[in-house]
Amino acid sequence: MAGRQALIVPALKKHSATIIMAHGLGDSGAGWVSLAESWRRRGKFEDVKFIFPNAPNIPITVNFGMSMPGWYDISDFSDLNQQQDESGIFRSRSTFTKLITDEVAAGIPSNRIILGGFSQGGAMSLFTGVTTPHKLGGVFGLSCYLVLADKIKELAKEASDANKDTAFFMGHGDADEVVKYRWGQRTAEMLKNELGHKVEFKTYKGLPHSADMQEIDDLEEFIKRCLPSYESL
Repeated sequence: MAGRQALIVPALKKHSATIIMAHGLGDSGAGWVSLAESWRRRGKFEDVKFIFPNAPNIPITVNFGMSMPGWYDISDFSDLNQQQDESGIFRSRSTFTKLITDEVAAGIPSNRIILGGFSQGGAMSLFTGVTTPHKLGGVFGLSCYLVLADKIKELAKEASDANKDTAFFMGHGDADEVVKYRWGQRTAEMLKNELGHKVEFKTYKGLPHSADMQEIDDLEEFIKRCLPSYESL
C-alpha cells in the first residue's frame, strides 16, 4: 500500500545534494516542510533538494486498529520492541531505498544524500542507513530508536557495512513520554559499540516527544558537515 506522493522542495541553485526527511506516526510530509522553508528563508542549503515522503494509511494496533499514516504497525508503546511489524518495516525500507535510488538515477551521488526523520521516520532512517548498500552522506534520527535490533547485525553484514564511516546524528529529549529517552540512548550505544558506527547523540533537557530550536540548529550543523556546499566540492 503506497503513501501519497512525497512533497518536494526543489533546490534553488544547481541541485547537488538531497535530504530525505521522514515524518512520525500519524503525521505527514507536510508536517516537516517548514524545516526546509526556514532554511530557505535564511539562505541555507540552496543546492539541496528536500523530499518529505508520506507514509501509507495502515491499521495501527495502539490506535485500536484504526488506520492512520504509519511506516509500520506498533502494538504497544510501553515496549516498542515487542511484536515488531517486520513486514511493514521492510516494506517501508523499500520505499526509502527507492527514494535513494531515484536520486542516484537522476545524477546525485549517494554520498550527497542524507536520510533522516522523526520518531517512526527516524527509526526507519536509522534502520535503512545501517542496512542499505548505498553509501550515504549522513543519517539522522530525532526522538527515535532502532527497529529489529535483534537482527540488525546480520542485516548490516548483508549490506557490506556501506555506511560504517557515515556520520549518524541522534537527538532526544530526556522528557520524551512516547519514545523513552533510555531507548534512544541504548540505540546510540548499540550503533556505536556493537555495529561500529560514528554516532553523535545529543540530549535536550525537558524536551518531550517533539523537536525544539536547539535540536534543529544542531541538525543544521550536522548537515553542513555532511554536505559541503557545491562551490567547495
